[in-house]
Amino acid sequence: MKFGLDRFLEDPVLRRPLAGRRVALLAHPASTTRDLVHALDAIAALADIKLTAAFGPQHGLRGDKQDNMMESPDTFDPVHGIPVFSLYGEVRRPNDAMMDTFDVLLVDLQDLGCRIYTFVTTLRYVLEAAAHHGKSVWVLDRPNPAGRPVEGLRLRDGWESFVGAGAMPMRHGMTLGEMARWFVATLKLDVEFEVVTMEGWQPDAAPGHGWPLLERTWINPSPNAPNLSMARCYAGTVMLEGTTLSEGRGTTRPLELFGAPDIDAAALLKEMTSLAPDWLAGCRLRPCWFEPTFHKHAGQLCQGLQIHVEDPAHYDHAAFRPWRLMALAFKALRRLHPDYPLWRDFPYEYERDRLAIDLINGSELLRLWVDDPAATPADLDALTRPDEGSWREEIFPSLLYR
Repeated sequence: MKFGLDRFLEDPVLRRPLAGRRVALLAHPASTTRDLVHALDAIAALADIKLTAAFGPQHGLRGDKQDNMMESPDTFDPVHGIPVFSLYGEVRRPNDAMMDTFDVLLVDLQDLGCRIYTFVTTLRYVLEAAAHHGKSVWVLDRPNPAGRPVEGLRLRDGWESFVGAGAMPMRHGMTLGEMARWFVATLKLDVEFEVVTMEGWQPDAAPGHGWPLLERTWINPSPNAPNLSMARCYAGTVMLEGTTLSEGRGTTRPLELFGAPDIDAAALLKEMTSLAPDWLAGCRLRPCWFEPTFHKHAGQLCQGLQIHVEDPAHYDHAAFRPWRLMALAFKALRRLHPDYPLWRDFPYEYERDRLAIDLINGSELLRLWVDDPAATPADLDALTRPDEGSWREEIFPSLLYR
């Protein structure tokens, strides 16, 4: 198959509308060709493209920053002689001076298929800025490695943030090209906009179910996104960022495992199985021990669970529901230890007045369900299923790969 970048590089006819126009690129470390050449270098080598600027999202154009709220500065690329602007530094929306450096912005970002992944919000911000300044945006489309399944509560009005760009569920089931189409339609943006589509993407095909296994190399789009297994788990395990539990940062399997020094993994798994065994479907959970080298519980031996989604004999793409699985883990822990200090109160993605777990979920609903002793898995399902159904209907006109 071919990604949007590969088609853009191979087809001079496709690039013809850019003749004589100043072009900028928004990219990150995973923005590479099939031959592992970074998009910035590959596009700069095209004789018919006038590259005048580059932009980096959270973690930087080259992936230089590790954690939440670690900003990247503006820099200058000495090889290509162009400015490199940070959209996760002094600003998160491109300012007037940045917008003046180009006519057309190419967006080549590998997403993880999760609303909270900040590249989704950055995409919205550049589309809005382009509409305001009369610029063009071309999205060079890439796969959604989590595939088409949709899961989670939709973000409620008033809960928009840098990890919540719109009223979508946690696992949105779209590519960034499709998401851009949804933004343009729902925000009614008057913007010149194109999607350079992929060729041959099969989001339902095993064993990749969205990612072209055996065809393309996985490259971390952010420092703690090391493999396809993490991408599959992320729509659930990202909620751990709003808790006191370790999400595995500081280990070799970040966002695939979770735990803490003071929990009993076997008891937790037993309680999860008792509460909602169907929410554990599609994967294997393994009690494990780990010691983070940095981040939460650094240097302490933690007991927890690892989510295994790589074995085709045990992984069921349609059945695996990572958001419900992690919600169930929180609920089980609360039942075992009602006073456990689960929710972490700290500045999260530039928000200081609202709990991170609520920002992550786009409302207080998930946290309130966990903390309510009388609330059952059926209650959360009753809240969530209508959101998932309405989202599937709403995005259908924006889908490019049916």
